Amino acid sequence: MTADIIARVDGSAGRITLNRPKALNALNHPMVRAIKAALAEWRDDDRVRHVVIDGEGERAFCAGGDIRAVYDMIPTAPDAARQFWREEYELNAMIARYPKPYVALMDGFCLGGGVGLSGHGSHRIVTERSVVGMPETAIGFTPDVGGSLLLARAPGHAGEYMAATAYRMNAADAIYAGFADTMITGENRAALVAQLCEGRSADDAVGQFALFSGLSDLAARQARIDRAFGAATIQDAVRRLEESPEAWEQETLGKIAMHSPTALAAAHISVRQVRHFKTIEEALAHEYRYAYRAVDLHDFREGIRALIVDKDGKPQWLPSSIAEVSAQDAEALFAPIGSHELTLA
Repeated sequence: MTADIIARVDGSAGRITLNRPKALNALNHPMVRAIKAALAEWRDDDRVRHVVIDGEGERAFCAGGDIRAVYDMIPTAPDAARQFWREEYELNAMIARYPKPYVALMDGFCLGGGVGLSGHGSHRIVTERSVVGMPETAIGFTPDVGGSLLLARAPGHAGEYMAATAYRMNAADAIYAGFADTMITGENRAALVAQLCEGRSADDAVGQFALFSGLSDLAARQARIDRAFGAATIQDAVRRLEESPEAWEQETLGKIAMHSPTALAAAHISVRQVRHFKTIEEALAHEYRYAYRAVDLHDFREGIRALIVDKDGKPQWLPSSIAEVSAQDAEALFAPIGSHELTLA
């Protein structure tokens, strides 16, 4: 067990609290193992009617995986980084198949690995403070933790757009895109948890505090998103954006230009491929192939260096232009990896 996770049975609820508030509750390997152990223990525990997972503090549920720790592993222990992803993805599948209600309180930042801990649960709750997204292309990675499946199932081609731009959703956007189910106010978070601990059903407790989230900006731009990101490749999507002088298209181009060309091409293809998958296990196995290779990718190491380690915000991508990344190059990052495949029951 680790102090970074507080797992306990409180009345009728199995409660998990991510306890790294100074690190915005970023998910590390011991935390993954502790959550898996708690869920396994509570699966057949008759005292536990449902699971409730939240983050310590009001700033973040979980701002992602501890990518700095992964970066530090790569030079001397790349297989340790791969094992972190393997066990994290096993946890994501476990959450998706959990036999009891799983209530995730996505209050504050919920990015990357945080989506993996929440987006596959049965009751996904956002608040007015929620910021939800998959920012992987900004660091030379591709949407993972089952996020590719959530993006693929978002309306129209919003998934390709959000993957390319690292779009940050508010509560209304997250509900519209299928990353969340219900909005409550942050001040009602404790009251909701109290009712769940007292034994009220998850449906009834969540329903009591549910609010209208407001209109989604993502929904309002759906037609423009589809016009550009319905393209077969990211290069074609960029060309469509370049044809318009309108502010939204130009702003979108600016966001894409900051991200890894290799990751952009891979993420676009990934979302389109996963759209044909039927299960989260298929999506996670697909994502793991990229993760397995990521420790050898220049852009992944460079993205973390520029944004997290040195924080100069000036990654030197190789190649530096999406014109230099072919569809074949991107598809190869998801090719089978033989005996290293992630196999999930």
